[in-house]
Amino acid sequence: MPSTAIFHEARKLYDVSDRLDSLADQHPLITEALITISGSIRSTATLLEVLVVTKIGPPSGSDPTNA
Repeated sequence: MPSTAIFHEARKLYDVSDRLDSLADQHPLITEALITISGSIRSTATLLEVLVVTKIGPPSGSDPTNA
């Protein structure tokens, strides 16, 4: 189902956001910028999921947060 593939890509975006948050702790000179970018990516992933659910519907038989 197409929505499953899109939820999978959203999950990848959440993972990128998590990795940037982790890097922010390690690089004090650019911490604020990394956190800002991370938040933007996380928001984009959330919006992507909302768009899919409202236009296509959630993947049948699965939890979209685990897709």
